[in-house]
Amino acid sequence: MTNYELMFILDPALEDESKEAMVNTVQEVISADGEVEKVDVWGMKKLAYPIQKKSEGYYVVVNFKANADLPKELDRRLRISDKVMRHLIVNIDEK
Repeated sequence: MTNYELMFILDPALEDESKEAMVNTVQEVISADGEVEKVDVWGMKKLAYPIQKKSEGYYVVVNFKANADLPKELDRRLRISDKVMRHLIVNIDEK
């Protein structure tokens, strides 16, 4: 299994319950075929540039281990979600 890091930015207009539900959904998707190591919620931060006419976003970082197929599925699901403004999945080298 490979180590990955996922960072995603949620729409700041969402209610707290919706934000927590999205974080839990991401954890469930990862847990189905991999294992979640750490979830780090950064909270509301100012964006470097406006995205969808918004200047702030709700940042979440998830470290996980999985096979090569899981990041593709996770990327697909995050891309079609209206709640997620941006996301990035990075393979972490152990060198």
